[in-house]
Amino acid sequence: MISQQDENYRFPKIAESRMRAAKKTKTPAYLYGVTGIGKTSLIQQLFVHRRYRYHKSVELIGEETSVHIPKDEKTYIVVVDDLQEITDPEERRCLTEIFRTFLEQGNVWLILISRAPVPGWLMDTYIRYSFVTIGEEDFYFTREQQDAYLEEKLTTLSGAEKEKMWECTQGVPIAVRLLVLYRGEIEVTREDLLNYLESHVYDQWDLELEEFLMEISIAEQFTKELAEMITGSSRVDTLLARAAELGNFFAQSGRDGVWQYRWQMLLSMRRRLQKKYCREKIRQLYHHAGLYYELHDQIPMALSMYERYGDTESISRILVANVRKNPATGHYYELKAHYLKLPEEVILESPVLIAGMSMLQSILMNEEESERWYRELEAYAKTHGGSERREAKSRLLYLDIGLPHRGSVNLAEILKHAGTLLRERGNCLPEFSVTSNLPSMMNGGKDFCEWSRHDRELAVSIGKPVEFVLGKYGKGLVPLALAESFLEKGLDSYEVMSLAQKGKLAAESGGKIEQGFVAAGLLCWLSILEGNAEYAMEQMEAFRGRAQREAPNLLKNLEAFVCRVSLYLNDYVLAETWMKEAPDELAEFATMERFRYLTKVRVYLQQGKYERACALAEQLLHYAEKMQRTYIRMESRLLLSSALYGLHREKWREVLQQCISEAESYHFVRLLSREGPLTERMLREGEFAFQDAGFEEQVRRECSRMAGYYPRYLEPGSSGEIQLPENARNILRLQAEGFSAREIAEKLGFSLANVKYHISENYRKLGVKSQAAAVNEARKRNIL
Repeated sequence: MISQQDENYRFPKIAESRMRAAKKTKTPAYLYGVTGIGKTSLIQQLFVHRRYRYHKSVELIGEETSVHIPKDEKTYIVVVDDLQEITDPEERRCLTEIFRTFLEQGNVWLILISRAPVPGWLMDTYIRYSFVTIGEEDFYFTREQQDAYLEEKLTTLSGAEKEKMWECTQGVPIAVRLLVLYRGEIEVTREDLLNYLESHVYDQWDLELEEFLMEISIAEQFTKELAEMITGSSRVDTLLARAAELGNFFAQSGRDGVWQYRWQMLLSMRRRLQKKYCREKIRQLYHHAGLYYELHDQIPMALSMYERYGDTESISRILVANVRKNPATGHYYELKAHYLKLPEEVILESPVLIAGMSMLQSILMNEEESERWYRELEAYAKTHGGSERREAKSRLLYLDIGLPHRGSVNLAEILKHAGTLLRERGNCLPEFSVTSNLPSMMNGGKDFCEWSRHDRELAVSIGKPVEFVLGKYGKGLVPLALAESFLEKGLDSYEVMSLAQKGKLAAESGGKIEQGFVAAGLLCWLSILEGNAEYAMEQMEAFRGRAQREAPNLLKNLEAFVCRVSLYLNDYVLAETWMKEAPDELAEFATMERFRYLTKVRVYLQQGKYERACALAEQLLHYAEKMQRTYIRMESRLLLSSALYGLHREKWREVLQQCISEAESYHFVRLLSREGPLTERMLREGEFAFQDAGFEEQVRRECSRMAGYYPRYLEPGSSGEIQLPENARNILRLQAEGFSAREIAEKLGFSLANVKYHISENYRKLGVKSQAAAVNEARKRNIL
């Protein structure tokens, strides 16, 4: 075959470059991608005026087809297209033998074309003969190439028009060609692209595969388990394997157990579904998907599925079930739009929904609206009897204890009263969390700073009633609360550790993992305050494994805690990575994200982004004032003063004095000394009033010690540098000298697990996967 020059053809840069490189050495090539991206066109234009043999795969297998290539000095180009059509095992074996014959002959340059990545049956040949791969993305236009091509074909285009056209095509060649054909009409182009896919791809599938791919298109991403739930098929593995052989339909194919359609496929499959299935059958598919998400506690996703086809019964069931949970485990904030658009008459029929609305409005910092719903619940309890009245009474008790905006005033008396109600009247308190998924008792679901003033007395007087009222959430609460109070006051570290371990064991003996998170956090802070942030990281990493298995709802705040520890270790790479997942305070301020916001302020300080740190600290301060969060008010003032100090604004002194005065009233030494280097620097540059000389001396002493341990803590301008702690550097140095992990452990007196942890962390920070690469990278960066 000899190709003709196409004047309108534009070579895809990456694909052309790889093919020309393969041409020089006659390296066999494997080209793949969905129909219409230009695989065959590339070959035709690359070999203009040059002969080559072109075969469809099925032609090579025919009994009468001659595949003989002369054994002479001449180089023969053999192109074999449509490999995806070969499904019979015997035909695949036959074709493999033909390919190997070509390749062994020495004077054949073999080029294979398929719609799918290299199939398993060809993999051995592919590896043995070192094929070069030219994948689907290699055929795409870059944004610059597409803009230039469209300018040439459609005359002058505005920036907005180019942006819309890029959104339509994403650089896919067939879409670009259709766009030119239809003179830039985007909707017509999109419609014709879908028609093209239907006529050239889907009509060739068997019915089972077609139905499977249509049905799972209701989910943009899916797992095998979700696919089974939606389709009811027990052959998901087989069908996915078949789809992989027929074409490159998925942008993500099984990575981390997830599949994701390419956008063209997703649109066309959904359109095909609408054409082929009746409304009721489609509704059932969405219902099955909703059930899957509901069972896996992915409530927002479940609701989106139910809403697609107006499944009001399931929506109502979810909303009621969700507000039966406490805000730490429920999805109050994520579902606020659903709750806020419920008709008031619907809410007033359910004491659970009324209580949920009161809690939601408090979370949203709408105190008056929260109290209005509380009064509605009181009215409901007065006008109903039996189980409905008991439910309303229990919910009122729950709100008395848990409404965020009410703070902890009179809470001791409420809890004592609650114990009496539960014992004598058979009331049942709904699930209540003290921690709200934070690593704190004193500053978790509510602020208990006032209780810290009388911590020992309260532990004796109301410890037992509190544990009784809160049930599993009360296990370990008293020793953990005491441990945290003592830690903040800078009391004996051994007593803090002992109480934390006691609380940890109690939580593990029939309590909740949330208390375990508090214990892990307290033990980590003890390590940090003793200058051993590395061990704190090890402890939190160990707890992470348990949280992943038992309480994924803890992971967001756990990752934030790990980020805080990384700042002491000057691991700013980890901090920058965490920031990509951090909540965006510019979009909206979500009160349940407060711990992550406080972490984010610290990263802003380290990055030298003082204006952003100021803005977020001010938001946190407003929240703290409005919701009676004493500790967060002090913490926010400390961070705000540091940001103002960085901006050289005199107000930093006033803000820091406010923080000092309030912290001193509670004797909270550690609130100030945790930020040691920051606090010490500001204390040196200003005169501040302390009422208690002992408190001032302890704060200054601890800040100085922390500055010695972590001299570069939150130091701006260090972002991007890789800092290895001394122990980690010593281990890497011994690795460079050829010592094994076991030998290093013996030499340094560390446990083998500790050495392996440091090695793993060194690899992560250096961005490598082996000892040799780590040593190499460390030498490049002058770490060794």
